[in-house]
Amino acid sequence: MFDWNDLKAFLAVARSGSTLAASKALRVNQTTVARRVESLEASLGLKLFERGQTGSRLTEAGRDLLVEAERVEQASLAFSSRAASHQRGLEGSLRITCTEIVGNSMLTPALAEFHQLHPEIQIDVILSDRMLDIEAGEADLAVRTGEAMPVSDLLSRKLIDYDFALYCSRDYARRKGVPASLDALGAHDLIGGEGSTGDLPGMAWMFQQAGGKPPVVRSNTMTSLMHAVTAGIGIAPLPSIVADANLDLVRCTGLIAEVQAHSWIIMRREGRDLPRIRAFVDFLVPYVQRDAKARLGNNRRLRQQAGDNDEGPVDLSSPA
Repeated sequence: MFDWNDLKAFLAVARSGSTLAASKALRVNQTTVARRVESLEASLGLKLFERGQTGSRLTEAGRDLLVEAERVEQASLAFSSRAASHQRGLEGSLRITCTEIVGNSMLTPALAEFHQLHPEIQIDVILSDRMLDIEAGEADLAVRTGEAMPVSDLLSRKLIDYDFALYCSRDYARRKGVPASLDALGAHDLIGGEGSTGDLPGMAWMFQQAGGKPPVVRSNTMTSLMHAVTAGIGIAPLPSIVADANLDLVRCTGLIAEVQAHSWIIMRREGRDLPRIRAFVDFLVPYVQRDAKARLGNNRRLRQQAGDNDEGPVDLSSPA
């Protein structure tokens, strides 16, 4: 059986063409390189190089074995890399949960860049409008959105703030117009929510301004609510960072002053001591904040190109 250091010497001489150049690449003396190559040849019972005054040329056997030696080298590097990952605690998997709309618009775009930085960490994404129990271990991390972070023993870091406005589809606006005042809102078709969507910031505000008028349709996820508005069923509150990117939608209002939501990434207290969790959180927070700033700028340009006023036809956050 050959020594791995002998194989490294063989690769260095094959690549550089001489024991002198190989000794400089390996930072050992030339005699050591020559001795290791001779040791490898002896253990294999093969001549690997033709030596001459101009250097060392691979024999036929040497050329054939060079391919295999490079494969061994790659396997060794991969082995060392994975061992280093274990030492850093960055090996393993993470389970993160969030709603479908947050996952598709915020989380998924970040994963490609994170994977390039930490390919040894596997991310399992669980998209659900049902809040998984982080304390019970149903997931390691969660992105939660609301007007206030519930008090708990969980740790949290703030991601971004969300502004809301009322939206309808262009088709709805052509058929029924948009509300010109708070009083006019009650004459329109409104889309409500159930479950977590029923608690959506702006939902209670909208129905309060409409005098308690019942909804024509209820949606129990943010994704279905977005589809319902886009389909022209009626008016609903939506986060502007997502809705303004959809040119099939128009604002019925300016940003609602009384309504703002926030997103946090949350974890169990013991999670902060796990390097892979800390690496993901430290990456995600600035990524999402940069991405949100870019999205807002892109949305504004899209609306201007479409000839829309991104402040809406009327600001319903104050009486007309």
